Amino acid sequence: MKEEQIKDFTRRISQCNKGEMIVIIYDILFAYMEDAKESYAVHNYEGFKLALKKAEKAVDELIKALSFRYDIAKDLYSLYVFAKESMAKAVIKNRLKEVEDARRVLYQLYEAFVEAAKQDHSEPLMKNTQQVYAGMTYGKNNLTETFQELETSRGFFA
Repeated sequence: MKEEQIKDFTRRISQCNKGEMIVIIYDILFAYMEDAKESYAVHNYEGFKLALKKAEKAVDELIKALSFRYDIAKDLYSLYVFAKESMAKAVIKNRLKEVEDARRVLYQLYEAFVEAAKQDHSEPLMKNTQQVYAGMTYGKNNLTETFQELETSRGFFA
């Protein structure tokens, strides 16, 4: 994953609510899958394997987020296990077909979670963080982010 992507994910996590967090985990998962495809294209087996291991960890986070009080969680669990097994097979067989199979299933779930996140108006998960405003200023092609300091005291309160 590129440095710019890591910074973007970090910023998004600091501002997100519960629904948006699931979408971000999916975005991280797809970024690692893309890294695996890029490594595979240049015959970098170690990079391919490492990227898929990180993608599997993202799926683990999605599994941890499931609430089995709801019946749909059992179905989601089965799909997540399928995705993990497909990525493990991809590593063993050293081919992309299984990665694409997992991605296809996960992307359909991702689209559903994006729609659900739009309806989630809960508070951000992290409190006492900087507010980020992004917009086009002082040029056509430059995105400028501004951090608003509402309070000078940030961090943990004892």
